[in-house]
Amino acid sequence: MANRSQQSVKTTAAAAKASKAGKRVEVAHSGQPSSPGRGQIEIEQVWKHYHKTRDEHNGNLLMEHYRYLVRYTAERLHTKLPEKVEVDDLISAGTFGLMDAIDAFDPHRGVKFETYCSPRIRGSILDELRSMDWVPRLVRARAHQLTRARQSLEAHLGRKPRKEELAEELDMNIEDFNRLQQDADAIGMVSLNSQYGEEEGEKDIREIDIIKDKKSEDPTIEAQKRDLKDLLTKGLTRAERLIVVLYYYEEMTMKEIGATLDLSESRVSQMHSSILARLKAQLNTRKREFSAGT
Repeated sequence: MANRSQQSVKTTAAAAKASKAGKRVEVAHSGQPSSPGRGQIEIEQVWKHYHKTRDEHNGNLLMEHYRYLVRYTAERLHTKLPEKVEVDDLISAGTFGLMDAIDAFDPHRGVKFETYCSPRIRGSILDELRSMDWVPRLVRARAHQLTRARQSLEAHLGRKPRKEELAEELDMNIEDFNRLQQDADAIGMVSLNSQYGEEEGEKDIREIDIIKDKKSEDPTIEAQKRDLKDLLTKGLTRAERLIVVLYYYEEMTMKEIGATLDLSESRVSQMHSSILARLKAQLNTRKREFSAGT
């Protein structure tokens, strides 16, 4: 690939040099010959010289003349691709296809170069896209197979098909279908460094910036827990507060709490029952206040 890149740079530089020297084939603003007269005669002469000598100068003139085919093909493919794919990258890949087409073209076959060249440019671009894709082609093919089956059944049934119906449509048993679905789900992965959205305010936001951290605590919930804890322990003695905290928050047993407070298990149980009775009475008196808050 490095050799081809060096060859592309060398070819482009030589073409620019030829253009500055006034030796470029006449083209219109679209890149096509400006008229079927002089321009067509000149390009035919370039082809004749190139097939005789295979020299770099005439090869560069041909590259310059037909480069509009590369841009046209690249821009058409770009409309069906994600925004993160640059059209300049597609043009660069298509240039290699144009180079190969010029080298392999045989005018004696009676085929116009434009007709012969376009599939090779397109193929070169698609090869580059496949090399950039981390998902294997087999997985892509299986994903398309599953999508077609699902769309067909949805149109026929008028609802989303069940797993068993999809497996029957694909003539598979459940185990094979599960493997197919697992492979197809792999293409749903995205890069965490990719852009989150297309809106103006989302251009600087990446996918990794919006992932929920399940290990971190929700500050709102933590504040509610703290307020509830303060409410429950308000008006209690130190020993009573410890019993509530150790039993409900630290999940210690009555025996463990008694050992911590140097009390018997039965005494801890008795104090716990007394605390619950007082808290229940306290909350009942404030029931209207809590209802108003909701």
